[in-house]
Amino acid sequence: MPSDISISIAVLPHGQGLPLPAYATDGAAGMDVVAAIAAPLVIMPGDRAAVPTGIAMAIPKGYEVQVRPRSGLALKHGLTVANAPGTIDADYRGEVKVLLVNHGSEPFAIARGDRIAQLVVAPVTRARFETREQLDDTQRGAGGFGSTGRF
Repeated sequence: MPSDISISIAVLPHGQGLPLPAYATDGAAGMDVVAAIAAPLVIMPGDRAAVPTGIAMAIPKGYEVQVRPRSGLALKHGLTVANAPGTIDADYRGEVKVLLVNHGSEPFAIARGDRIAQLVVAPVTRARFETREQLDDTQRGAGGFGSTGRF
């Protein structure tokens, strides 16, 4: 069973009265996050928008919060997170904004309080690189972009 962590959250003035990020079900991995906009925002097909959420967070060191699309919005409207998954680093203290892109064929309207994305808390593993003159051989080698074929 995964352990819980505590994340401090600040509600910004334009986020007052909106729900905090929350899990919709007991088994959910992602917390729904809502739009903190004063007036409806329309994202035209092919356009992008940085949608404010009205919150800032203090994520514990050793963790990140990933911003992921909501599957229903992606399927029904072509609306997704442009940099999915977006990463909120542990040392960032600014407002969380969701970078949405409309891949659909129709304009998409977002209203204040609409669920626009999910936030997933994940541990971070940091790496250090070690340079080598040559890498070990594998069966795949340098083959990429479809080199493993189809089933």
